[in-house]
Amino acid sequence: MQTEAIRAFVTVCDQGSFQAAADTLHLSQPTISKRLASLESRLGHELFDRVGRGVALTEAGRAYLPHARELLAVVQDGRRALDNLHAETAGPLRLALSHHVGLHRMPEVLRAYVAHHPNVTPEIVFQDSEAACRSVVKGDCELAVITLPTPSHPGLVEDCIWDDPMSVFVGHDHALASARRVEIADLAAYPAVLPPVDSYTYAIIVAAFGPYGLTLAPRMTSHYLETLRMLAGVGIGWTVLPTSMQHPELTRLELPGLHMERRLGAIRHPRRSLSNAARALLAMLDAQREAGVNA
Repeated sequence: MQTEAIRAFVTVCDQGSFQAAADTLHLSQPTISKRLASLESRLGHELFDRVGRGVALTEAGRAYLPHARELLAVVQDGRRALDNLHAETAGPLRLALSHHVGLHRMPEVLRAYVAHHPNVTPEIVFQDSEAACRSVVKGDCELAVITLPTPSHPGLVEDCIWDDPMSVFVGHDHALASARRVEIADLAAYPAVLPPVDSYTYAIIVAAFGPYGLTLAPRMTSHYLETLRMLAGVGIGWTVLPTSMQHPELTRLELPGLHMERRLGAIRHPRRSLSNAARALLAMLDAQREAGVNA
């Protein structure tokens, strides 16, 4: 019962209201309120300031929240450890995928996975790579397959599966598309459309352009690389995309000396047990990496 009260507390924090938490947990709002009151009584502290229809964490609530998340993760970890004793690859697999990896790298892997492991129930959430890292840290997901952070996340273990070279692209009608020779400095005269400035991919772009003194000030940003490809294709700005995303509407610019590459792969928490379902997916991803190395 105490675990369920802690789960109610964390869910209210994540959802922002008692009613939203009740909907998420398929409970009534009075049940959520009762569980939280019980938890506050046990802890001897109020965890929420009830203000109108909203809720705000008290100082005690803010202090307790990371410990509550960790407690729930430990409980889930124990359940996975017991399930693994059966040596059966079955049950849920909570997996986070970045949009690009999910669309362009994972379909064949997932097709083979569900064919080989029909008793596994994948629960896939599509998230930005940065949010996916947070989901693994919190224990909401066992694995994430994403653009790996640069530098590496200090609290997670990563397995690089694919190298992902990147290039600068413009639409066919862009002034630079027909230029005989383009230098990196030439880009400064034109607007760019790029990933958000707080994204892992943007950090890679900044690091690549830094030595050339090019200041990036994107006109528009989007986490969705397909959106950036469209924006560049219609002439709104130059962009940086995985080289594999070459498109008939785009011209790839040859820029001497510029090298950009992302690392795509899996991340997991080093102190939490993986389910047999997660281990099986990692094994398939490792096979993908080996196939790439030996190709």
